[in-house]
Amino acid sequence: MSQRKERRGIHVDQSELHCNKGCGYYGNAAWQGLCSKCWREEYQRARQKQIQEDWALAEKLQREEEVAYASIQGAQSQPQAQPQASLAPFSKFEEKKTNEKTRKVTTVKKFFSPSSRTAPKKALVARLRENQEGKTPSPSISRQSSIETDRVSRDFVDFLKTLHKPGREVHKQSRAFIEIMANKKDLSADELSECVQDFYQNLSDRLMTHFKGSSERVERVMDEVEKYIMTRLYKSVFCPETTDDEEKDLATQNRIRALHWVDIQMLCVPVDEEIPEVSDNVVKAITDVIEMDSKRVPRDKLACITRCSKHIFSAIKITKSEPASADDFLPTLIYIVLKANPPRLQSNIQYITRFCNPSRLMTGEDGYYFTNLCCAVAFIEKLDAQSLNLDPEDFERYMSGQASPRRPEADSGWPQVDPPSGSAASSPALSQVYQNLDLLSGLGSRQDRVLEGVQSLQRDLITWQESVEREVQEILEKYPLEIRLPTPSAIDSDNVENDRLPPPLTPQVFAG
Repeated sequence: MSQRKERRGIHVDQSELHCNKGCGYYGNAAWQGLCSKCWREEYQRARQKQIQEDWALAEKLQREEEVAYASIQGAQSQPQAQPQASLAPFSKFEEKKTNEKTRKVTTVKKFFSPSSRTAPKKALVARLRENQEGKTPSPSISRQSSIETDRVSRDFVDFLKTLHKPGREVHKQSRAFIEIMANKKDLSADELSECVQDFYQNLSDRLMTHFKGSSERVERVMDEVEKYIMTRLYKSVFCPETTDDEEKDLATQNRIRALHWVDIQMLCVPVDEEIPEVSDNVVKAITDVIEMDSKRVPRDKLACITRCSKHIFSAIKITKSEPASADDFLPTLIYIVLKANPPRLQSNIQYITRFCNPSRLMTGEDGYYFTNLCCAVAFIEKLDAQSLNLDPEDFERYMSGQASPRRPEADSGWPQVDPPSGSAASSPALSQVYQNLDLLSGLGSRQDRVLEGVQSLQRDLITWQESVEREVQEILEKYPLEIRLPTPSAIDSDNVENDRLPPPLTPQVFAG
C-alpha cells in the first residue's frame, strides 16, 4: 500500500461564499456563484439580448416571406404562354418555404405577445363574471383547497386587516397574481421564477413608499405575502415537469447511498457522538434537514436549514468545549447530509432559489446557512479519493460495494501492522478501523465460546434425560408395582370390647 499524505481536511474560504462580482452578498451555485441581485441583472441582460435577436430573426423571416410572395405574384403576371410545368415545382417549393417561415414568425410573435407574459385584464374580468353567473368555473377556482391552504388564506386575511387600506390593496394584488400564474403553466421554471421575483420587487417597492422606508414592516408584510402565494402555487411550481429536478434528486440520492461508508474520521468532523448531548443534537439536525421537504413556503424550508445548522454548532461546541468555527461547521454539515439523505434535496434547493424572497438569501443567517448547504451538496457530488485522503482503487471498491473500510478483506491492501507502531498511527481513521477490528475479533471469539457452551449444555441435557429414563425403567422392572384393593369390613369388627358398650339411646316423648 502506498504511503498516504497527511489529511488536509475540508476547508472553504468565507470569501468563496460571497457573490463572484464582489457585491458583498451571498452567492449560490445555482446562480453560477452570483447573488440573487446580480444573477437577475445578468439573466435580464441575456434575456433582453435574446429577445432582440429573436425579433431580428422574425423581421428577417418576414422580409424574406414578402420577397418570396412578390416573386410569386410577378411570375403569375407573366404571359400564359410560359410553360406551367416549369413553374409548378418552384411554386410548391416557395409555398412550403413560405408556410414554414410564416409558422416561425407566428411562433415568435406569440411568444413575445403580452398574453404570454400576463393574462389580459378583460379576459380575467370575464372569467370572474362567468363564475359569478354560475357558468363553468376555471380549474384554479373550482379546485378544492386543502386544509393548509384554507388556514393560510384565513391567516393572511386576518393579518392584512391590521394594515387597513394597504392591506386591501396587497390582498387584491396577491389574488390577481395567483390568477395570472394559473394561466402560465407552459412557462419554464426560470420564467416562473422571474414572474414571482418581479412581483416581489414591485410590491416591495410600493410598500417601501407607503411605509416611508421602514424595512422591518416591509419584510414582515412580504413574509406573509410569500407564505400566502407560495402555499397556493406550491403544487404547480415545485419540481415542475419542464425541469430535470427529479432526475437530479435521484442522482443525488443514489450518490449519497453509495457514500454510506464515509464516517466522521474521514471527514475530520469534530463531533463526539459518544456524548449523549452531542448525539441528541446530531439526531435533531438530521430530523430538521429531513423535515425541510414537508414545508411548502420557502421561508419555512430555510428555517429548517437554520435549525439544523444551530444544532450542528451546539454539537461542536459541546465536543470541543469552545465555539465552533466555519472550518468545523461545513464538514459536520456534509456528514449530517450524508447520514440524513434528505428526500428531494435538489428540488428543495432549487425551489428555495427560485421563489424565496431574495433578501433572505442575500444576507443574514438564513442566507449564510443556505449557501453552506449548497456548498455541502456540491462537495458530495464531487467527492473523490483525494478529498478523503484514500487510495483511488480503495475508493472505487468502496463506492461499488466490493469492500468496506469497516470490514477490510485480507487482500484489500490495508497494512497488516499494529496501529501504534505502523503507518496507521498517523491516520486517525485507520486507528479507529483497527480498534473496531480488534473489538469485532474479540466479540467473535466470545460468541464462539458461548455457542460451544450452549451446544455442550444441550448435549448434557439430552444425556441426563436419557439416564433418568433408563434408571426409572430399571427400577420398575426390578420392583414391579402391585395395587391391592382393601377388603370391606365393619368399622368395629376388630374391637374386642364391643360387648361392654352401652346400648344406643332411645328417643323418649314427654307430654306437654
